[in-house]
Amino acid sequence: MEQTTTLRRPRPAPVVVTEGASDRIATILSAAPADAIGVRLSTPRRGCSGLAYDLAYITAAKPGDERIDTPGGTLFIDGGSLMYLIGSTMDWREDDFSAGFVFNNPNAKGACGCGESFTV
Repeated sequence: MEQTTTLRRPRPAPVVVTEGASDRIATILSAAPADAIGVRLSTPRRGCSGLAYDLAYITAAKPGDERIDTPGGTLFIDGGSLMYLIGSTMDWREDDFSAGFVFNNPNAKGACGCGESFTV
């Protein structure tokens, strides 16, 4: 009996990380503690709309984390936050008045007026 090999396309990353965001991740990781292996993106419950974006150094991946290797470093997405982030684009924007990560999240149904939190 002949064996067949199934070729599978690589699965796309759940979050698209722009070049600007990747560059900012590199800057963040350059100042990280020596034992940091990357940064984790999570969506803790806070703010007036319910969920917020949070980025923190990590020293070890947790079971269920989704790993995204970018030119700037490794981004881990918290497994419990993944369903709120699939299909999002993560960018870094900076102007004369503000600087920060900006998320284009197709799962967000609304956001608070200050832009600090969102709802799904």
